[in-house]
Amino acid sequence: MEKMSRVTTALGSSAISGRTMFCHLDAPANAISVCRDATQVVVAGRNIFKIYGLEEEQFVEKLNLRVGRKPSLNFSCADVMWHQMEENLLATAATNGAVVTWNLGKPSRNKQDQLFTEHKRTVNKVCFHPTEVYMLLSGSQDGYMKCFDLRKKESVSTFSGQSESVRDVQFSMKDYFTFAASFENGNVQLWDIRRPDRYERMFTAHTGPVFCCDWHPDDRGWLATGGRDKMVKVWDMTTNRAKEIYCVQTIASVARVKWRPERKWHLATCSMMVDHNIYVWDVRRPFIPFATFEEHKDVTTGIVWRHQHDPYFLLSGSKDSTLYQHMFKDASRPVDRANPEGLCFGLFGDLAFAAKESLISGDSNRKPYPGGDRRYPIFFFKKPDLTEQFAHVSSALSVFESSLESRRMDWFVKTARLYLLGGKPFAELCDHNAKVAKELNRPQVSTTWTMLRLMFSDPANLSTPGPNNISKLGNLPLMNSFSMKEMGTESRLDRSKGESRQDNIHLEPGNSLINSNNDENEETEGSEGQAEYMFGDAELDDDDLYSMEHEIQAVEEQEYTLPQEAFPLRHEIMDNPSVPEHLQQDKADSPHASGNEAEVMCLTPIESLSLIAISQPLFSPHLPARFFCPVVREMLSHYAEQGDVQMAVSVLIVLGDRIRKEINDLTQEHWYMSYIDLLQRFELWNVSNEVIKLSTCSAITCLNQTSTTLHVNCSNCKRPMSNRGWICDRCHQCASVCAVCHHVVKGLFVWCQGCSHGGHLEHVMNWLKSNSHCPAGCGHLCEYT
Repeated sequence: MEKMSRVTTALGSSAISGRTMFCHLDAPANAISVCRDATQVVVAGRNIFKIYGLEEEQFVEKLNLRVGRKPSLNFSCADVMWHQMEENLLATAATNGAVVTWNLGKPSRNKQDQLFTEHKRTVNKVCFHPTEVYMLLSGSQDGYMKCFDLRKKESVSTFSGQSESVRDVQFSMKDYFTFAASFENGNVQLWDIRRPDRYERMFTAHTGPVFCCDWHPDDRGWLATGGRDKMVKVWDMTTNRAKEIYCVQTIASVARVKWRPERKWHLATCSMMVDHNIYVWDVRRPFIPFATFEEHKDVTTGIVWRHQHDPYFLLSGSKDSTLYQHMFKDASRPVDRANPEGLCFGLFGDLAFAAKESLISGDSNRKPYPGGDRRYPIFFFKKPDLTEQFAHVSSALSVFESSLESRRMDWFVKTARLYLLGGKPFAELCDHNAKVAKELNRPQVSTTWTMLRLMFSDPANLSTPGPNNISKLGNLPLMNSFSMKEMGTESRLDRSKGESRQDNIHLEPGNSLINSNNDENEETEGSEGQAEYMFGDAELDDDDLYSMEHEIQAVEEQEYTLPQEAFPLRHEIMDNPSVPEHLQQDKADSPHASGNEAEVMCLTPIESLSLIAISQPLFSPHLPARFFCPVVREMLSHYAEQGDVQMAVSVLIVLGDRIRKEINDLTQEHWYMSYIDLLQRFELWNVSNEVIKLSTCSAITCLNQTSTTLHVNCSNCKRPMSNRGWICDRCHQCASVCAVCHHVVKGLFVWCQGCSHGGHLEHVMNWLKSNSHCPAGCGHLCEYT
């Protein structure tokens, strides 16, 4: 214990030294804290509570505070803090709602000093006062904050945020009586410890829970906050209203934020999930981290700078059961790997290009730059001192505009508004969307919708063939053309004789159909007008596919492409076409067959009707919908790659389960997100919401289910409305009274988050057209956006 009591306050007399190093822990760490002289660190978690010594080359375990055969839940820590004034004093926040203090100067093995059990749920944070030895603050999941005097056995003050759970509490470094608290509803409150009845200030900092906050060690009014919205925000608290002065966008929820000592613009962050790295940001350059520590293999749970006046050592604990000391000189620099050129397309097709000025203007006209040679990349910073700020160098930006006609997006807006994606039968949806595309002069899209209807619509009900009927595909003869007149005459002749032979039964359906059509169109036969053509047997479906061949040959698998014409051009009529052997045999055996019947193929084009020749069926008569899925999948990918993600998503929604399983879930999610982003850029909010509702991706359908809770304040007493109605449970007044007409609002209600007054939408809009102050007379400068 003598070694643990050693304190070195002067950083200059005992300079901190060391290297990047780590040690394995017995269990994952939830929080860490360092003592004032930067020689020891305490690690706390659900199953670990130890103190390690920071030596030159390694961590050395000094003390295990988790003693006893069966440790109680008081040892299960959610947070820990080492007092910066008293070197033997620790405080922990337990998961069972207890706040425990530990005295390292005790001679016994159990160092537990005091136990406070006033919180009803898990305590998320404990914080010592920076200058007051006996003052301890805690924030709990039960929504309360309590201030303890360690000389007493119970709390001296209780602060109720009238809100959800408290995630962090921090005493101000400069204001003795002030502390900040962050909440799960996105609010941050400032309190005076002398006034536990009401907060001094409250503002909404994030769209979601605020997990952490930290006061700037040098600048009195700066407060940094981090939340689930993946943002770190810096607020200036010296003004009348909290003012956001910097904002850093990260890639995951922010779990911890700590200002870097001796560097005004730098702060360190770690994430609550997904991202395992620790980032150091320069708040003036929020788009790329200043430095990155990538050693941890799991989520980082606690970060702390080793000394409050040393910016070169950072300590961290993680769920991977490791404790690290990071040297700032060993950090990776993302700026070194960043692309110095930027390229971006605008919404209307404009192209922006940013690059080194020397590349665009040329070296001949380049003037000397006092900060260094501009031929280095845009984000170049000087090598001698790695902790220096980003170098202030400039780049040139060029914008290339597209022609007015090529960047018109009227078709996109009209298509999004007019398309039907649900609520009607599949065929009607396809027909409607095809008509919309055709009216907007998009023939390819229109044809695609029509083809989809033909591919996936249910086939017509067909009568079941009788026992005397022959399969409509198996015995069809190979024919090129038939005379309509001959066929009609022969058909009538056969019917007059009343003879029906099994040998020629395969000709009868076609003959009867052609004959009926011939009778209806006799007056147009031989004219210059376009004749009607019929395909094969009358019993065939429109969806049946047949191969077109003129000779009997073995059918081999080959690729087929759609012809440019709807019907193939008539082939050159041969003088003496060959007749299939089985047809010759039938005619030779038939007493009714004459020599002239074998020559009916040699007729004039006007008198003949083309039929599709069928030698052998390639596919079954009724093709299942899944047969077309590979083609449709390629078609959707083609539209998406061409930039028409609207078509890809619309077809995906209309087809639904017919095609959904054929396309990768990540690809679908990417298409949906791209289309929704475009719709929101054009302010098509209703269409965007409809697409989200009709989506089959779980990651998309939840987009309009998050952050839907709106917390309002009473317009009379200014306190948050805790019940679900519009009657305040504190002042018992109606909170939905219009500030203009003084009547209760029963429809749309617009509400100012600054002063809590509101009213009818039209009344407030008309009022703010000629006035800038609140109509309630409170003096607030309301703004309607």
